[in-house]
Amino acid sequence: MNTTTTTTTSTSLSINPSLSPPFLSPDTNSTSSSFPSSSRFASAGFPLLQSFGPKPITPICKRSDFFSFQGSNTPRRRKSFHLGASTNEKMTIAEDSLLQVVEEDEESPPESVLLDPENNSRPRRIALFVEPSPFAYVSGYKNRFQNFIKYLREMGDEVMVVTTHEGVPKEFYGAKLIGSRSFPCPWYQKVPLSLALSPRIISAVAEFKPDIIHASSPGIMVFGALAIAKLLSVPIVMSYHTHVPVYIPRYTFSWLVQPMWWVIKFLHRAADLTLVPSAAIARDLEVARVTAANKIRLWNKGVDSESFHPKFKSHEMRIRLSNGEPEKPLIVHVGRLGVEKSLDFLKSVMDRLPDARIAFIGDGPYSIQNVFHINQNTTPSFFLVGARAGGVPDIIPEDQDGKIGYLYTPGDLEDCLNKLKPLLYDRELRETMGEAARKEMEKYDWRAATKKIRNENYNAAIWFWRKKRAQLLRPFQWLAKRIFPSPEVNV
Repeated sequence: MNTTTTTTTSTSLSINPSLSPPFLSPDTNSTSSSFPSSSRFASAGFPLLQSFGPKPITPICKRSDFFSFQGSNTPRRRKSFHLGASTNEKMTIAEDSLLQVVEEDEESPPESVLLDPENNSRPRRIALFVEPSPFAYVSGYKNRFQNFIKYLREMGDEVMVVTTHEGVPKEFYGAKLIGSRSFPCPWYQKVPLSLALSPRIISAVAEFKPDIIHASSPGIMVFGALAIAKLLSVPIVMSYHTHVPVYIPRYTFSWLVQPMWWVIKFLHRAADLTLVPSAAIARDLEVARVTAANKIRLWNKGVDSESFHPKFKSHEMRIRLSNGEPEKPLIVHVGRLGVEKSLDFLKSVMDRLPDARIAFIGDGPYSIQNVFHINQNTTPSFFLVGARAGGVPDIIPEDQDGKIGYLYTPGDLEDCLNKLKPLLYDRELRETMGEAARKEMEKYDWRAATKKIRNENYNAAIWFWRKKRAQLLRPFQWLAKRIFPSPEVNV
């Protein structure tokens, strides 16, 4: 079984000014003359916005709340700081001032809604829009979605999967599979894209009558999923898997970063809930104000502990991975091979370890032969050293650093070597840490992760959707009462 686990060697997913949306840039000083009047928000129950005229901005420290997902099933608040405005000098960033007002007033669903046993025991009809295909395209979310479909079906739900047409199997755990004609991404030819908005697909989804639509994001298909959700009046959840603003400068023009942020904000503000694969990405989306903070939830990681098991240890495979030198120290790189993985940094590491051997597990658009002059191999394995960036600290938390693995500072060659060498040459340390890592990994189960999404996060999305719909209908209800007043009843 070929399994790919994506890791980042030296690329941090934290936002920096060159990759940030325009309103996060240090020199931002935007104004808006068409911003809604404060009286509208007062009547809607929002705090008054006192001033919208263009005024200078004075940077001061202001405390703000951000989510911290690590080590808890529910988001905890942590304090952070951002640029604010003094009492006499108000910030005039129209769009994001509005979002901040909404965020502060936004109510979260009560726990009784999230953990309703009667509702959770009822079978659901779930339509998944996944691009590219989780059945054919090698990516970090392939196993995530395959296990998600598997356990949704095990829990008794009806599942429809709309995806790009390449490699769609005839059957997958009884789910209904629909392939949509695709085209290659102009800047990344190996990634197939599809709008999935043909009459055939719209009719199939309408006939399926989903209780909720779940779409992967960003991409092209998510637009089709959003259109169908609005057309059928169905709640929509978007799971954000690829941090495109970080990757754009490596694959195409840097000036596309800001338009990409606008697209992401448009999509996820229209969604009823956003799922993210790591706390680092959750923080990035919250800092960028992509959507309300309480609508961003963590999709917990999972591991197939049966497929990845020490019982499959093989000396023959070690001979293959080490190119016929099994006695040499062996380093295994696990992840998709792309420009963003900074494999040149790994080459610098290997230049300092001449007696070590390296094997690559995974595939992708990047040609490693040009850098390492070696053959690629594919087999299941684990890693114990990872960059302190992106989602890796979710796998090796700070309190487990040095116990189940090591985190090194991205781009710091000496730090990486200081963490690698003890593991390569100290067998007792390597075995002790490997056993601890195995025990920690067994805590993460795809069934439990799927149950949390199905029972808690889907319930939250439906609650937000019902609340939004009630707010939209309120003006029409008010108008109807004025036009058709109820007759007074004399007692």
